[in-house]
This record gives sequence, C-alpha cells and structure tokens, in this order.
Amino acid sequence: MDILFVRELKVDTRIGIYDWERQVKQTVLIDLEIAADAQSAAQSDKVEYTINYQTVCQRLVSHISASEVELVETLAEQIADIIRGEFAARWVQVTVHKPAAVRGTRDVGVRIERGSTS
Repeated sequence: MDILFVRELKVDTRIGIYDWERQVKQTVLIDLEIAADAQSAAQSDKVEYTINYQTVCQRLVSHISASEVELVETLAEQIADIIRGEFAARWVQVTVHKPAAVRGTRDVGVRIERGSTS
C-alpha cells in the first residue's frame, strides 16, 4: 500500500461549541494520509494515475472554509467522506488540529481512520 500525505493544510473556518468561537474564524490544520497506487503514476509519470493532492487540498479548503460545524470530530468525518467518496480512496487517516483551543497546549484535535488498507 502506498500513502499520499498532506501535512498542516491550513484553513480558516468557524468551528467550536461556544458562542465566542462562532463569532470569528479560527485556523485549523489538517493532516492526511491517503491510500493510493503510486506505482501506476510513477511508471506513467502522469498525474491522472494517482490522487492529485493539489485537487484534494483545493476541495478541502473550499469545504472547510464554508463549513460551520461545532466539533472537530464532525469536520474530520466530513473530510474522510469527501476523500473516500470523491477521490475513490479506499483508506484515509484524517487529523484535525485546532491550535490554541485550550490554554497551555500547542493544539488539540482528533485523528480518525476510515476504510480498509487491505
């Protein structure tokens, strides 16, 4: 299994359970690991034979910046659904970081895996 990855995709969005969080956009960071067949793309040297991470990132920025969910868990699930549904990935690991959400921490968040690696 080959893995395409994205580290710290930065997106501003409204997210949180408190009223003050809903008033301003906050930055979330997204890490992705996506199962893909890199061998076909490597042999052909054509992006059409892999999952295009630029297209994935553009789609996620569009979705996340427009979303207004309360929980990072909800956002992670939506991201996994997009990647598996629209990009035909059989497995994805999504980490959503919410920097500065809790005083005294660098960040908090959630990591989920959806699909199968076999």
